[in-house]
Amino acid sequence: MRVYDALAASYDGLMADGSYRRRAAFLVRRLRKSPIPVETVLDLACGTGTIACLLAKQGYQVLAADASEEMLSQAAAKAEGLERRPLFLHQSMAKLRLAQPVDAVVSTLDSLNYLTGERELKETLRRVRRWLKPGGLFLFDVNTPYKLRRMDGQLYMDETEDSVCVWRTFFSEKKQVCTYQVDLFRLRPDGAWDRTFEEHRERAWSGEALRRYLEEAGFSSVKLTGDLTDRPPHLNEDRWQFQCN
Repeated sequence: MRVYDALAASYDGLMADGSYRRRAAFLVRRLRKSPIPVETVLDLACGTGTIACLLAKQGYQVLAADASEEMLSQAAAKAEGLERRPLFLHQSMAKLRLAQPVDAVVSTLDSLNYLTGERELKETLRRVRRWLKPGGLFLFDVNTPYKLRRMDGQLYMDETEDSVCVWRTFFSEKKQVCTYQVDLFRLRPDGAWDRTFEEHRERAWSGEALRRYLEEAGFSSVKLTGDLTDRPPHLNEDRWQFQCN
């Protein structure tokens, strides 16, 4: 089973505390300060499309790409009725290909951590640079090594009326990878429960490595801040925000 195949239908309910509106508002503030006017935005690894739809409601022409057909199905349903519907693309990050360059690219909620190999990450950054207009912004966030290392051996549970999700996390110092083993229980109409299992992996990329790879991809300006803020990151920051052009 591919990542997020089972979780797609329950993802929004389980992630209700994701502060999507606050994150989208932060992105809009950054986009309005872009060196070039922003009309077209790519949401890279868009998931169920919440950020893409919020940006579309702000008047942006949004393209949204994700490798999971199931997540894209949820996103398309969510976008029904919008005056400016995002255009959803079934593409992985490392194989990104657009019809024409966009004014800005955003990627949220640690999507780039899912690129666990150096070659895959470098190729993704190279393609983002390729499909971004000169002067355009690339805005993304990542889970920090501090956060992923702290998650080693932890057990988390998210619960709604008709679903229970249990996360077990393990961190490998050798590979710098945090593995999430996810058991999802969903209530059937007959009162019984279905169980599915997924395994997710996130790489703990250092700030120095990310900056180096971004510069190698052609980004001349790379700014690193704490999450949803303009301040420098604290030592024990859970999430970093990058702004590149």
